[in-house]
Amino acid sequence: MTDTPDAAQPRRRRGRPRQDEADEGPGTQERIRLAAREVFAERGYDKTSVRGIAKVAGVDPALVHHYFGSKDDLFAAAIEVSMEPALVVPSILGEGPDGIGERLARYFLGVWENPVTRVPLLAVIRSALTHEAAAKVLRGLVLRRVLERVAADLDVPDPTFRAELAASHMVGIAILRYVVQVEPLASADPEKIVALVAPTLQRYLTEE
Repeated sequence: MTDTPDAAQPRRRRGRPRQDEADEGPGTQERIRLAAREVFAERGYDKTSVRGIAKVAGVDPALVHHYFGSKDDLFAAAIEVSMEPALVVPSILGEGPDGIGERLARYFLGVWENPVTRVPLLAVIRSALTHEAAAKVLRGLVLRRVLERVAADLDVPDPTFRAELAASHMVGIAILRYVVQVEPLASADPEKIVALVAPTLQRYLTEE
């Protein structure tokens, strides 16, 4: 009796990863996330497909859905790689309210000044202007995952409103400096921007 190629393993079900694929765990997830960041940055939200991301990551599209669910969820996960809110928020809050405006401004500009993280964030900003799904990701990451948590921890009145004011300030700078590239802001020294913006963020987030 001659074994057929499929005799040694069960037939795959459509839409579900093989057990050996699923067992790859965090390494595979990270590869998919980084591939998604690359593809979203290159093609934008509307022209990116789960199948295209799977091809770049070298996995079956079913595995992408298995780990991340929808395209919107994958978009959020890909952009979160750039912002790392879980690591950033404690460092912003760690030294107390004094100087929090400067730390926040320095973090935000640092993310944008780094070419590796700037490119996918440009994709988010551009896509957010025309796609609600991308706008939702931007709101979730910039506002709720970073600024709102910072403001709430400081125990000030109206933390959500304050977070929105801070977000509007920083996102506005990002659009003018990195997207529209308005001069002299586009070529200004980041340290000069931090020095001018930090007191305003400090007031938003700490003064009653």
